[in-house]
Amino acid sequence: MTDTRRRVKVYTLNEDRQWDDRGTGHVSSGYVERLKGMSLLVRAESDGSLLLESKINPNTAYQKQQDTLIVWSEAENYDLALSFQEKAGCDEIWEKICQVQGKDPSVDITQDLVDESEEERFDDMSSPGLELPSCELSRLEEIAELVASSLPSPLRREKLALALENEGYIKKLLEIFHVCEDLENIEGLHHLYEIIKGIFLLNRTALFEVMFSEECIMDVIGCLEYDPSLSQSRKHREFLTKTAKFKEVIPISDPELKQKIHQTYRVQYIQDMVLPTPSVFEENMLSTLHSFIFFNKVEIVGMLQEDEKFLTDLFAQLTDEATDDEKRQELVNFLKEFCAFSQTLQPQNRDAFFKTLSNMGILPALEVILGMDDAQVRSAATDIFSYLVEYNPSMVREFVMQEAQQNDDDILLINLIIEHMICDTDPELGGAVQLMGLLRTLVDPENMLATANKTEKTEFLGFFYKHCMHVLTAPLLANTTEEKPSKDDFQTAQLLALILELLTFCVEHHTYHIKNYIINKDILRRVLVLMSSMHAFLALCALRFKRKIIGLKDEFYNRYIMKSFLFEPVVKAFLSNGSRYNLMNSAIIEMFEFIRVEDIKSLTAHVIENYWKALEDVDYVQTFKGLKLRYEQQRERQDNPKLDSMRSILRNHRYRRDARTLEDEEEMWFNTDEDDMEDGEAVVPPSDKSKNDEDIMEPISKFMERKKFKESEEKEVLLKTNLSGRQSPSFKLSFSSGTKANLTSQSSASNLPGSPGSPGSPGSPGSPGSVSKSTSQMAAITTKGGLVGLVDYPDDDDEDDEESIPLSQKAKLESS
Repeated sequence: MTDTRRRVKVYTLNEDRQWDDRGTGHVSSGYVERLKGMSLLVRAESDGSLLLESKINPNTAYQKQQDTLIVWSEAENYDLALSFQEKAGCDEIWEKICQVQGKDPSVDITQDLVDESEEERFDDMSSPGLELPSCELSRLEEIAELVASSLPSPLRREKLALALENEGYIKKLLEIFHVCEDLENIEGLHHLYEIIKGIFLLNRTALFEVMFSEECIMDVIGCLEYDPSLSQSRKHREFLTKTAKFKEVIPISDPELKQKIHQTYRVQYIQDMVLPTPSVFEENMLSTLHSFIFFNKVEIVGMLQEDEKFLTDLFAQLTDEATDDEKRQELVNFLKEFCAFSQTLQPQNRDAFFKTLSNMGILPALEVILGMDDAQVRSAATDIFSYLVEYNPSMVREFVMQEAQQNDDDILLINLIIEHMICDTDPELGGAVQLMGLLRTLVDPENMLATANKTEKTEFLGFFYKHCMHVLTAPLLANTTEEKPSKDDFQTAQLLALILELLTFCVEHHTYHIKNYIINKDILRRVLVLMSSMHAFLALCALRFKRKIIGLKDEFYNRYIMKSFLFEPVVKAFLSNGSRYNLMNSAIIEMFEFIRVEDIKSLTAHVIENYWKALEDVDYVQTFKGLKLRYEQQRERQDNPKLDSMRSILRNHRYRRDARTLEDEEEMWFNTDEDDMEDGEAVVPPSDKSKNDEDIMEPISKFMERKKFKESEEKEVLLKTNLSGRQSPSFKLSFSSGTKANLTSQSSASNLPGSPGSPGSPGSPGSPGSVSKSTSQMAAITTKGGLVGLVDYPDDDDEDDEESIPLSQKAKLESS
């Protein structure tokens, strides 16, 4: 069988019963060895990748809808659809499917939707078709009962649908509807309501095409006005004909397009307003109705997009100063709905749609509209702008950078957006929140492009901080000229909170642009004025802004904070809050705790030197006492630079062993024979004196010999370091054989003060008492919780604990 390629779109039905577009490609049918049968194959037209590979299962129910759609279910909750560009392509593939399943291509559905029980199957085999009662007023109750009894059985639903199609039954029912209305036969109207509702639940495209035709749709809506559960009938037809007016803002010359728009509006109205909310069991029965509306919208957008005269006239009237306000509002509302419909398009078609709008000049048109006084028009324009920003922020950024070369800052599109955000009259600032979200999308570096020739981030942020940032911060700067906010009402506080939220985002995601702006404009000092606001949420926004800056641990920011004493408003707010346990209290303590934990030395010193007296009585947390301890340690290092330099050497040259080295040492330790040990004198911790010195040190000396080359290199480096006048944490071993073996830790060298090779040092040969001194030093420095075979200095935290001991106490410990 030869493959026939046709252009199609592939759709899948998601959990929300909406169709998701999976791409455009060309469909063919052929035998697939892996699937062992004839299959439908769709290959993407862009790159030839396989979009769909589906075996034509003999038992799967395929449905043909609207001449260009084929819909089927692959699994229980996985529905697929092929939307053909041409009817001929749809017919050809439908024939292939019917050929595989042995069906007549004239049918619109190939199988029962679900299996029947054997009893039902036997009963239905004995009755080849469903015979409908004659369509008469006196038999409406019988017809209603027949429809209701057929709904639970998929096979009976199928037979009922075929009978309704073949006999033109729906039009006959609608004729009886007119008779019942003329006679005011309420009972008959109630039966008609149940019948028409049941026909909707048959979920049949062919029936929908009859019901939604121009001549029938209003009568169908009329039947659905007479719900038996309501005491009075609804007035749906009156609303659609008198209240809902169809306005052609731009004349539509294509009658087919006009009819499709009318039909889609009315069917959408039936789904949303007329039909009762479907039960859980009925929801899937209306899937074809959802599909009907969806594909109608796709067709409408496509037909409008292809009508160049229509779009040209639309944008010409939008930007024409002679267009009156009412007309412009209609044009904007139409464009807004047009963009909303575009969300149903597949990505490739949506790209073409927005490119068409961009070429037509939608952004300059929006700039004109946003400069108008009409709030409703501006609101609709904002919605359109949000579609553009969400679709392609780079397109918007490119436009505003180009217009900056020709226009003043006041009329730039982004500045108009900022001004509308600032001037939002809504007490809840609903519009301002939406606009702030759009601005954040535009200044977000994550969605900015970078090419070999230019970097969008650098160019756009340079533009934004030069031309737009002063407009954004104007309300903040105007309200913080004194020690307290000049205006502190709720709406102003909300607006300032929005501005601070965007500035905090900039601090986190932008680098030198925001840093230069904050420092040059003294923005942080102005922001911290808001710490005294009566609105707690605004004070917390100001605190969060400063916390974000401190979190960067940038010394440029830190010097700016210290120079301007910008912890003062925070400390004042903390003291004013008192001992109340609230969000403000916790947030301020967390900021100081961050400074302590991260050991930001400059800020620690600044806080303690300037604000310790105000904070020293806070004892319900240890944060401030911990900061004081950090400060004292810093001062100790400054006062004793030699001690600090030795500690840095120990940290930098500390011997770190990996797991394999440790295993080798342990094996060597336990395999060494005691008889092989030489008599010697070793320094060991007092708690382990019962062990022989030789047992401990001999394997270490062997291990250290293997590191001789590395030791010699370190000695050459450390020979240059002059640390005279300090106790050395190195230790000495002298063996009784007369051979002097000098072991130093991997963190020090043999020529350091106190080491064996340093003339006149306490540990040099011929210096009485050197062993005892080394012993006491080793016990103080290198032991912690037991025997340490190789000197391995503690981590930084332990060093800090040691550093916290005053020097006078250390001297006593070492001399004891």
